Amino acid sequence: MEPMSSGRNGHALAHVVAAWALVNVLIAMLAGGGALAEPSKPMRIVAFGDSLSSGYGLKPGHSFPAQLQKALKARGHNVVVTNAGVAGDTTAAGLARLAWSVPKDADAIIVEFGANDALRGIDPKETRANLQKMIAALKARGIPVLLAGMRSPANWGDGYTDEFDAIFPELAREQGLILYPFFLDGVVLDSRLNLDDGMHPNRRGVAEIVKRITPSVEELIGRAASRRASATKS
Repeated sequence: MEPMSSGRNGHALAHVVAAWALVNVLIAMLAGGGALAEPSKPMRIVAFGDSLSSGYGLKPGHSFPAQLQKALKARGHNVVVTNAGVAGDTTAAGLARLAWSVPKDADAIIVEFGANDALRGIDPKETRANLQKMIAALKARGIPVLLAGMRSPANWGDGYTDEFDAIFPELAREQGLILYPFFLDGVVLDSRLNLDDGMHPNRRGVAEIVKRITPSVEELIGRAASRRASATKS
């Protein structure tokens, strides 16, 4: 028999490689239950709030959503955290834009409002009603909620402060939400962690918030993952 030419040898080798590749594909399909596994879609978390979460006075990469996304990815979570914060928003303003601020593909949401209500002395009953409507709309869409609490400044008196501060734990308990009691915990009144205005967290302040809130956000991710798994089965 005539020896195979180098070209024929190349074709023969290519056929062998292709055959082995096919075998490996079939093995992978069998191991995965008959289909190749697709990469999981990232968990889409919306940070919905005011200037405290939007990154007022900061570069985009230093904002709460950006730093939170980076921290969660470092912990192995496949997430995208969307910045839906608007400086100056009260709970009424947030409620008015909720429908278009939270996209249809959102898996979970962090609700951070109330600071501007308290600064303006808005009746706590109005703040509570607005938050209740937000939560009802999000629950109707099946979106798990992490409620970030806020506290009132002391200048409105003890009665106002007590009524306002009670809004967040009470709503979380009534609605079965994950509660992070105070969004500015560990940061408020610390000049090293705030901008010159003394109210908004600087880059280091945001990093401190992210460090403290991350366990609660991971609980939120767990709820969203369970919801996604249930939707896949149905």
